[in-house]
Amino acid sequence: MDGNGRWAQRRRRPRVVGHRAGARAAERTIDFCLAHGIDALTLFAFSSENWGRPEEEVNALMKLFLGALEREVGALDKRGVRLRFIGDRERFAPKIRERMAAAEAQTAGNSRLELAVAASYGGRQDIAVAARALAREVAAGRLDPEQIDEAAMSAHVALSDLPPPDLFIRTGGDHRISNFLLWQLAYTELWFTDTLWPDVDAKVLQHALDDFGRRERRFGLTSAQIAAETSA
Repeated sequence: MDGNGRWAQRRRRPRVVGHRAGARAAERTIDFCLAHGIDALTLFAFSSENWGRPEEEVNALMKLFLGALEREVGALDKRGVRLRFIGDRERFAPKIRERMAAAEAQTAGNSRLELAVAASYGGRQDIAVAARALAREVAAGRLDPEQIDEAAMSAHVALSDLPPPDLFIRTGGDHRISNFLLWQLAYTELWFTDTLWPDVDAKVLQHALDDFGRRERRFGLTSAQIAAETSA
């Protein structure tokens, strides 16, 4: 969800204003997913590298994050949204960690939309955490190193209970993944737009879905094989 700061700067407003507008874009995106029967949505809200931003901006983001947890969870729960957080939550203040855990517990029984918020998250960090978990299993004698394969690693990265993402959307004009779900995105379709995140609406999201629908997903096979599987 890139472009909040530039959106605000173009309007000669503080960057935090852009982050507030970005939160409204996130609400519109959730609405879109619910309306279109999309089962899972992951929002990259705050990366592990974002801690290096100016302290004033980080503090403002933490305040917005806490406010959203206090205001929005009840509405998400009523709409059947299950909320979870991925990333290193130990870096957050205790009050925020408590709210995160409470939000997850409150919405745990919902299944209409799986909403994951990546906060203090990095894709390399995610893979390293999974590797450490497997290493501990080996050290404890519960796992043979020869048993470590793609399936074993996939079982230990974030969102292991969900299918791999179908579509990755990057706003703001940059054409890179920026350390997001590196393991999970291996065969995900990538879609980039110059639209800044606060300006994302149903029209932009529908454009992404329409483009996704025109693509042929081969997963290493040939077009002829895909056609044969489809007609079978």
